[in-house]
Amino acid sequence: MANINVSPGILQWAVERSDKLKAVMHKFPKWSEWLSGESNPTLKQLESLAKFTSTPLGYFFLNEPPIEGLPIPHFRTIHDDSYHIAPSPELLDTVQMMERRQKWLHEYLADQKYDFLKFVGSKSINDNPIHIAKAIRETLGLKDGWAAEFSTWQDALRNLFNKVDEARILLVVNGIVGNNTHRKLDVNEFRGFVLVDEYAPLIFINGADGKAAQMFTLAHELAHIWYGSSAAFDLRELHPADNKTEIACNKVAAEFLVPGAEFLKVWPSVENNSNRFQQLARQFKVSEIVAARRALDLKKITSNQFFEFYYNRITAEAKSNGNGGNFYSTQNYRIGRRFGEAIITATKEGKILYNEAYRLTGLNGNTF
Repeated sequence: MANINVSPGILQWAVERSDKLKAVMHKFPKWSEWLSGESNPTLKQLESLAKFTSTPLGYFFLNEPPIEGLPIPHFRTIHDDSYHIAPSPELLDTVQMMERRQKWLHEYLADQKYDFLKFVGSKSINDNPIHIAKAIRETLGLKDGWAAEFSTWQDALRNLFNKVDEARILLVVNGIVGNNTHRKLDVNEFRGFVLVDEYAPLIFINGADGKAAQMFTLAHELAHIWYGSSAAFDLRELHPADNKTEIACNKVAAEFLVPGAEFLKVWPSVENNSNRFQQLARQFKVSEIVAARRALDLKKITSNQFFEFYYNRITAEAKSNGNGGNFYSTQNYRIGRRFGEAIITATKEGKILYNEAYRLTGLNGNTF
């Protein structure tokens, strides 16, 4: 089999991009020879390297490494030397996968004569966050104080997931790239992203994050849809990036989950209790972390008090969370129930071929 002459710079870039230098040296014994130009990989070896480093095969035929970037803004709470300037292959591949699904769903819904969603981009960052939060609740069919109907905040979150789906917003929750358990999504890089579209707005929540933080991420992403602003973000410690839209989205999210006027009425009765955040969480059916964050927003606790509680809670949650779960139940969140239903309907009606359905869902055969 003929060997392929690949630029050493491309090889080095692909490995650095994947952050697998030691693993590559172990898996490919001639790696150092390829870098020095003493020998070249065969096409089969190059295909194996491309798969191992999650690099598109065509990139190895370029003279220089491509400049990769997200098609949407990526807002980071903190900028320092520990953050990669370029997005990870996992984030890039996930956004591109969601773009393909959204494009297909947009065309499908338009072809089915669905109306566009009037709430997408209907608000401005100059509008009152209280009014926007109210508009979101009304669109989702949620009454004021809706969460009080549920016994736990986890039940309230599940109900919120369902309401978002019913509003024709494509909701995806996944902690890996597609179904590849070897490619985990990094919460430190992003907690979620939004792809705005007038027919099929898409919300992606990083499922590797704790459930407590996912609730706030979802509310933040809903605000993005009402502002008509696509973005990815990390929301480190539930803080927004230094950006007007991000700050506005956080204000709307906080008001949506814990209305300020109601919080201030309840606070005097719990502020001196050691379990005050647990009591607030039960009152508003949000996670304790969200309750604590709201107390910080409204200047009822200090930053130090919030951070101490925040890190204690996420550490405890990480220890208590189990792994695994039913594969087929998980797919409802990994694929998005609304998207999955549309794909199945279109396939049964012959409007889409099975191989295209497999490509869009990442599933095959009997699993599909």
